[in-house]
Amino acid sequence: MSNEKAVLHIKGKEKIELPIINSTVGPGVIDIRKLRESGYFTFDPGFLSTASCESKITYIDGNKGILLHRGYPIEQLATFADYLEVCYILLYGQKPSKKEYEKFKSTVTHHTMVHEQIANFFQGFRRDAHPMAVMCGVVGALAAFYHDSLDVNNDIHREIAAYRLLSKMPTLAAMCYKYSIGQPFIYPRNDLNYAENFLYMMFATRCEDYKVNPVFANVINKIFILHADHEQNASTSTVRLAGSSGANPFACISAGIASLWGPAHGGANEACLNMLEQIGTIHNIEKFLEKAKNKNDSFRLIGFGHRIYKNYDPRASVMRKACHDVLRELNIQDPLLDIAIELERIALTDEYFIQKKLYPNVDFYSGIILKAIGIPRYMFTVIFAVSRTIGWIAHWNEMHSDSKNRIGRPRQLYSGEKIRKFD
Repeated sequence: MSNEKAVLHIKGKEKIELPIINSTVGPGVIDIRKLRESGYFTFDPGFLSTASCESKITYIDGNKGILLHRGYPIEQLATFADYLEVCYILLYGQKPSKKEYEKFKSTVTHHTMVHEQIANFFQGFRRDAHPMAVMCGVVGALAAFYHDSLDVNNDIHREIAAYRLLSKMPTLAAMCYKYSIGQPFIYPRNDLNYAENFLYMMFATRCEDYKVNPVFANVINKIFILHADHEQNASTSTVRLAGSSGANPFACISAGIASLWGPAHGGANEACLNMLEQIGTIHNIEKFLEKAKNKNDSFRLIGFGHRIYKNYDPRASVMRKACHDVLRELNIQDPLLDIAIELERIALTDEYFIQKKLYPNVDFYSGIILKAIGIPRYMFTVIFAVSRTIGWIAHWNEMHSDSKNRIGRPRQLYSGEKIRKFD
C-alpha cells in the first residue's frame, strides 16, 4: 500500500481519505472499504471499475494486448508449454521442475476415471439435452461421490478437489458427447496425454482401434491453454462469489459452468459459426460487411474485436497459426471455412477494420478449428468449460487462502417505492 490517498469531499460531511493501493503491474486501486461509514456506496453496473478481490494469477493489459499467467506471456506458454504445465503454473504460481511436473501429470492422469454410478446419471437426461445443462448437473453431483474432500478451509482437501476436477472434467465432457449421439462411453487411457485422451474419449468406439491425430491433439492442447484463465471474467467471478459462501468446490465449478453457458460469455465461437451460416456464401460477404458498417443495422460481425483487448488479442495470433495448420492437414472443402478465411483476409487488410481495431479474436479461430476436426458446435462451450476449469480452481483456491476473504454481498442503488401503508 502506498502513502498516497484519494480525498472525497461530500457536501455537509467531513472529507473522507481513501488509501491508494498500488499493483505489481497496471493501475492501482482506491480502497473504498471505509466509504460506507459516510452513508454512501459506489454505483458501478457490471463492476467495470471495481476490483472485487486481490489476485496473483492473471494480468491483462487490453490496450497493449498483454495476457500474463503468473507473469508468463500467453504466447510463450502456448508455444512452449503443454496444458498441464500451464495448470501447474496457475495452481502453484511457478513453472514446475521436471520431477514436480512428472508427479503432477501422473496424478492427473491416474484420476481421469469417474465413479461408475455417475454413468447412471446420464440416463435421466434427454438425448437432445444441451451438454452444458448436463455438465451443470453432473459436475455439481460430484460432491455426492467425493464428499471426503469438501472442507474448504483444509488445504489438503482443496488440493484433492482441484486434482479431481482437473482430471475428471474431460471425461465428463466426452461422456456428454457420447450420450448425445447414442454411443457407449469410452474409458480414458493412462498412456495418452491430456489433449490426446480427450480426443480419444470423444471419437474412439469399441468397434475398432482409434489413433489420435497429433495435429489435432496439438491444436486442442493450444485451445486448452489459450482458454485456461482470463482474470475476473463473469464465470470466474461467479465461482468466487459462490465460493465466498463456503460452498463445496464442485458446486462452485458447476456455478461457473452455468455462467459460462451465457451467449455473451462462452458461446461466442458457436455464435461465430452461426454468423458464417447466415452469410451463407463468399459472394454475400460484401453485402454483410456493409450491414456491419451501418450503425442503423442490427447485424454485427461476431469474432472480431474484443471487449478487453483494444489492440490485437494476443491469443488470436497463436490460434490463427493453429487454425491454418489444421486446415492444411485436413485439406477439406467447406463453404463456411471458405467464408471464414475470406473474412479473415478482409479484416486484416480493410481500412475500416484496421482503424477500429476489429481484428479476428480467439473465438473466431477456435470455432473454425473445432468445426474442422469434427466437433459439433453444441460442444464448443463444453470444451471452453474443460479449458477454464483450472482457472476457476486456481481462483477458488486463492480466494480461500486469502485472510481478507469475505462472503460476497454487493450493494444496490434502490429506486423503488418509499415506505407506504398497506390497507
